[in-house]
Amino acid sequence: MSVSKIHVYFMPGMAANSSIFENISLPIDQFEVHFLDWTLPTKDMDIAAYAKQLIGLIHHKNPVLLGVSLGGIVVQEIAKIIPTRKVIIVSSVKSKNELPKRMLFARYTNIHKVLPTSLVNNVELLAKYAFGETVTKRLALYEKYLSIRDKHYIDWCIHELVNWQQTEPSTSLVHIQGDKDAVFPIANITDCMKVKNGTHTMIIHRAKWFNEHLPAIILD
Repeated sequence: MSVSKIHVYFMPGMAANSSIFENISLPIDQFEVHFLDWTLPTKDMDIAAYAKQLIGLIHHKNPVLLGVSLGGIVVQEIAKIIPTRKVIIVSSVKSKNELPKRMLFARYTNIHKVLPTSLVNNVELLAKYAFGETVTKRLALYEKYLSIRDKHYIDWCIHELVNWQQTEPSTSLVHIQGDKDAVFPIANITDCMKVKNGTHTMIIHRAKWFNEHLPAIILD
């Protein structure tokens, strides 16, 4: 008797494309993977409306959703609309209470609106926004991963992040967080699976860890 596969949808973080998952490998006899990519949000669209739009790209019932960073917030919004088997967030936050103080400060002062996002074609600057890293040694690699260079999109991402209103995380959510994450510091995070020496880009640089642990996490 054939066993139906579990469908897993991956959502990348801000400005990144789905190639960040290129080294993630799940057993093909159990799982079928699908990749979501960012499109430019329309004017006045909030993150909840954006998530609703993405549902049109999800073609299987009760999928597993895995989102990285801002993509983790997006998949949580999707899960408010459709039934899911499991939601997994990586290098992300479960509620506005886990945002670092600098982002909370931005929410109340709107200081994020004066950030030099017009310089998004500068990959080093974009990587600092998206990954919290200085990337001079891996510039070519990040040019590949960070493909969305639209100022409106970056402004929208930052605004939606600092103004996200969720206060109570889902009880069925799995949160995987690196203890060296510079964007969402572990000190602000509760109830997570910690990855030792994991940074904000651990989905790229610690793919082996995810390949070893994700199947059991999904099936648990």
